[in-house]
Amino acid sequence: MTDETRKKKLPGSGLAKGLGVTLKSMTAPSVTQEYPHQRPDLPPRSRGVIGLLEENCTVCMLCARECPDWCIYIDSHKETQAPASEGARPRVRNVLDRFAIDYALCMYCGICIEVCPFDALFWSPEFEYATHDLLGLTHEREELREWMWTVPPPPADTTNAEPAKEVSGGGRPERVRPERATRSAESPSVVPPTAAQAAEGDPASAAETDADGTPP
Repeated sequence: MTDETRKKKLPGSGLAKGLGVTLKSMTAPSVTQEYPHQRPDLPPRSRGVIGLLEENCTVCMLCARECPDWCIYIDSHKETQAPASEGARPRVRNVLDRFAIDYALCMYCGICIEVCPFDALFWSPEFEYATHDLLGLTHEREELREWMWTVPPPPADTTNAEPAKEVSGGGRPERVRPERATRSAESPSVVPPTAAQAAEGDPASAAETDADGTPP
């Protein structure tokens, strides 16, 4: 038998091989999820949408400035608050008017969440916000606030892991505030006068001061 004869395939061998793959797939368990009747099992920290906690937002504009797509829109105004105590100066604070994210431009990089210094933005696994209108992908702060209730809790600490820097202080020693020196009524501190002060006409000081200007 030559090599050419060995290379020749039997008639119908390809069809039989294809049917074998089909039968194998038919008997295997299905992994297809019939969405929306069956919700997908997403990881707990999936990047779906961004939730906004308005109470923590100080309108510092860091998220809008660091966004590489410029998809965050923030409007605010200044308000003057009454002084907290008598004699204090009034304070001026920024009040948030608008906070919107255009998800038609967002690339889900998460930079805005990482740079926020006051923990006002969080990832939510919610993903059902599709729309037929492109303008409908710009979500205002009311919708971002509603997504905050879908934000999962932070994961538990790993066993034998190092404590977070927010808790441990980043390894820096704890700062101890020095106690202020207070004068005691029983032993008040007296500053001795100089020779020039004694020569100006203070007889009591002159009597307590030597000629060289030092107290006895």
